[in-house]
Amino acid sequence: MGVGEHPMATIALLHWSSVNCNLEATFRMKRNHFSAVNNAVLSSPVVKQPRRGLRPSFLHAHVLPVLPDWGTLPQHVILHIFQYLPLIDRARASSVCRSWNEVFHVPDLWRKFEFVLNRSATSYFKSTHPDLIQQIIRKHAAHLQYVSLKVDSSAESAEAACDILSQLVNCSIQTLGLISTAKPSFMNVPKSHFVSALTVVFVNSKSLSSVKTEDAPVDDPPLKILVANNSDTLRLLKMSSCPHVSSDGILCVADHCLGLRELAMNYYILSDELLLALSRETHVNLEHLRIDVVGENPGQIQFHSIKRHSWDALMKHSPGVSVVMYFFLYEEELETFFQEETPVTHVYFGRSVSRAILGRIGLHCPRLVELVVCASGLQPLDSELIGIAEHCRNLTALGLSECEVSCSAFVEFVRLCGRRLTQLSIMEEVLAPDDKYTPDEVHAEVSRHLGRVWFPDVMPVW
Repeated sequence: MGVGEHPMATIALLHWSSVNCNLEATFRMKRNHFSAVNNAVLSSPVVKQPRRGLRPSFLHAHVLPVLPDWGTLPQHVILHIFQYLPLIDRARASSVCRSWNEVFHVPDLWRKFEFVLNRSATSYFKSTHPDLIQQIIRKHAAHLQYVSLKVDSSAESAEAACDILSQLVNCSIQTLGLISTAKPSFMNVPKSHFVSALTVVFVNSKSLSSVKTEDAPVDDPPLKILVANNSDTLRLLKMSSCPHVSSDGILCVADHCLGLRELAMNYYILSDELLLALSRETHVNLEHLRIDVVGENPGQIQFHSIKRHSWDALMKHSPGVSVVMYFFLYEEELETFFQEETPVTHVYFGRSVSRAILGRIGLHCPRLVELVVCASGLQPLDSELIGIAEHCRNLTALGLSECEVSCSAFVEFVRLCGRRLTQLSIMEEVLAPDDKYTPDEVHAEVSRHLGRVWFPDVMPVW
């Protein structure tokens, strides 16, 4: 592996060599320009200048370029370089010499680590070797502060992740992330095993600031332990698609973790009581609230509603909070939502949404910043889109896929929003020609209103 493969490492090495040696001469020597090297060496402060009167032949015979000794690099420079290297390259570099091997075991190098657990030989992610995992747990568990475990779709990988968590008894982790790269494999682990392993971390870590675990069988008791040991430090809690967590468990977090700034959960956990707890004077201003709206039961149509005064209380206490809602529902399941003003800022529809719902968004979501519609029926969304442009004066991003909008209505929408539209992702098939514009003519008019060149997105064909 050459230094040139890692730009940041190259910068660090060049900075050191500029102080300690003439590295330019070394590079030129490697290109076999020996005479140029001698000239550079003669002018370098590292090499003692010869006395006047010596013959050129003597100089060529006895003056050699000074090569840098990489083993004498200061430890902080090596450490800085190692931090930019992939683990496998870092391990190989540690075998170069004794000083590099010493840096390989410096605690600062092991504060952040991602365990990759993968049973598939065809996966893009290369699994962390079991021997290395044991070496980290044995030698560096006490140094780990930022830990993530990335697993594939196999139950064996999820089981291995739980085994690692169970061994982290001598650490004080600050951030913990459990990531499923494919289907939620943690749900295939026995609940008792997963909860027991997670509880080990919650009990032994006294300064957790961020916990992210999605699609996992965590339940309320570990949350209470998390709160008991980390109520003063917890800032982010992300527990979407965790069906065993109840509203009482999240409410316990909101009641006691007064520094909580980011929260992600499923809609069925959201309640008026939770919003009011997050709105108390003793609580810091919430910055980010993500809500995944997914049916709790197959075929579920009725969803509970949140009272207007609960949203108002949250907005009064945290006026800058981003409220993000992801909808994975069918059209008939959306009837409960947006009946009255909702302080949502980002709305994403993963399935088809009706014109009526989009019309309500235009009327009842004045804080809307971003809207993404995956699909909508066969009727054009002209009036709905223009209504959103007229009433949602903070809108800066729009994405439309399997929808239909007339070219004239789309141009009018862009004209109303103007240059505040920083993201505009519209599939070419969305735009329907009319008597004023064709899809080919739209891009020029839209570009004029945006103040930059714009073209609709085109589905690649290959």
